[in-house]
Amino acid sequence: MDHSDTAAVRTISVSAVVLSRPDGAVVTVRKVGTDRFMLPGGKWEAGESPLECAVREVDEELGVSLAPEALEPLGRFDTATANEPGFLLVSEVFAARVAGDPQPRAEIAEARWVTADELAGIAALPEDACEPWAPLLVRVARECLGSASVS
Repeated sequence: MDHSDTAAVRTISVSAVVLSRPDGAVVTVRKVGTDRFMLPGGKWEAGESPLECAVREVDEELGVSLAPEALEPLGRFDTATANEPGFLLVSEVFAARVAGDPQPRAEIAEARWVTADELAGIAALPEDACEPWAPLLVRVARECLGSASVS
């Protein structure tokens, strides 16, 4: 029996943060054992709001302490996952300014600043063929590039 039309979509819900410097560069992270760069963030814990998750994840991954009121909501984005084939990624994305140079911590192997010019190039990529960038980063660059939050 063919059940292809009844298969449930498997979903991963996360919060992600566009952390930008005054020059418009945005920090991206690459997790240990992966090849794609993405926005810092992660999965929601039980009873945690998307905003609380965003604050916790940025601190855990980059050592950046953000006050909840410092984060501006950019919206909800549904994309493919970067590292979990067959899942839909549902992301609540926030933006914040950062001073200093965030450093990789926890499961983060590398942090990389992406300039405003590089973001423009990333925004032009198709989400299904965007390596080494995560599909969510491509979508946020495309839809939020040039807003006061990201530049």
